[in-house]
Amino acid sequence: MRAAAAVADPVRRDILVLLREGPRAAGEIAERFPVSRPAISRHLRVLRESGLVHAELTGRQRVYTLDPGPLRELAAWLAQFESSNTWDQRLDALETEVHRARRDRARQRRPERRDDSEENTA
Repeated sequence: MRAAAAVADPVRRDILVLLREGPRAAGEIAERFPVSRPAISRHLRVLRESGLVHAELTGRQRVYTLDPGPLRELAAWLAQFESSNTWDQRLDALETEVHRARRDRARQRRPERRDDSEENTA
């Protein structure tokens, strides 16, 4: 779950979106952000340690590539909280049962009222 901590920062999320387009050199990534190069280097280190990106040394440049695997794991874990649909279905079923119970009670009372009204008019 290191991926959750890594994506908590908005700059790191933006770096991931940038890398979704394809591999990028560290300098190219740093140019896109208004923060210092050392700050971007720290962000990249956090992403690398969480397994979200892989770095390859090409000459003097470090090229970063996105690895979506940990994001899939995080998405699968988060999905358990998204299943509000289950609660919606349960609440809908409860509402249906409440309406049925009210309807049945009303039907049971109607014949009694009719009998009462017939007795009073006779």
